[in-house]
Amino acid sequence: MSKIVIRQRDLSRRAVLALGALAGGAPAAWAMDYPTRPVRIIVPYTPGGTTDIATRLVGEPLSKALGQPVVVENRPGANSIVGAAAAATSAPDGHTLVMVLPAHAANATLQAGKLPFDALAGFAPVSLVVSAPLVLAGSKHIQAQTLRDYLDYARRNPGKVNYGSSGIGATAHLAMELLKMRTGVQMEHIPYRGTQPALQDLMAGNIGLMFDTLSPLKPQFEAGNVRPLGIATAQRIAAAPDLPTVIEGGIEDFVASSWCMLLAPAGTPPAIVDRIATEVGRIVREPAMSAKLQELGFVVEGRPPAETGAFLRAEVERWGSVIRAANVTVE
Repeated sequence: MSKIVIRQRDLSRRAVLALGALAGGAPAAWAMDYPTRPVRIIVPYTPGGTTDIATRLVGEPLSKALGQPVVVENRPGANSIVGAAAAATSAPDGHTLVMVLPAHAANATLQAGKLPFDALAGFAPVSLVVSAPLVLAGSKHIQAQTLRDYLDYARRNPGKVNYGSSGIGATAHLAMELLKMRTGVQMEHIPYRGTQPALQDLMAGNIGLMFDTLSPLKPQFEAGNVRPLGIATAQRIAAAPDLPTVIEGGIEDFVASSWCMLLAPAGTPPAIVDRIATEVGRIVREPAMSAKLQELGFVVEGRPPAETGAFLRAEVERWGSVIRAANVTVE
């Protein structure tokens, strides 16, 4: 007669799985095996940008925490739609995630009825990883020094001041539309394919103003190539203590940030989502990582899934109202 040997470890594991299933906790039991293969994080932009940098910084320690490789896959196209669609149609098992920017929230309105996924219902919120306050930069070719000076110049010279952004629907674009509505200043939008070409034209004097995050702008401020006009935060930040806020420039309650948010396909087991979110929150709050992120102009967030979902819904509504009021459209 053959002898069947059941190891204590196997018995304990089977007992946990059985009890989990009986208690309606099957997803929690599945999470015990997660991950079983490399985890893919889709970045819906080209390498080297804000989203790519933040994802790769978090990806390496996340790999160690999960015990599997974390592979960053750049899938740019259609203002993040291509990469987000790839994630939305992936198996909801925690092995595919996507890191999105505010363009994802804007697309819910800009591309209403045209998206191959639902920007909210198509995903399980995992974590708001970091945010990055927007900074307003001005061309040194305009005879002005402060934000008030630039706005006054634009009012006195209608049609002579335009502004650039990294693309239609980007936070940098929508924040300027909000600024226009709050000040009554009229400026034409010149969209670019990313931050760098817009910044080059700002330095050349081909555009007068642009919003972007601190990381790409700070070297140009220090070199004297463009003028720092204000940061869209409630208070000045430690990474740029000499940079005044837009509020100090005379525009009350003007706060706007880009951000990096980790999403999973809808239907991903909550226990898996919670585990990833917990690890990400721990990683970004570690002193060395937190210091590195702040040095790059990020604000450490690491929010849990419920807060992340509420934040995303609020951003869809906030930027949707700006898009409708400013009649922003994409061709």
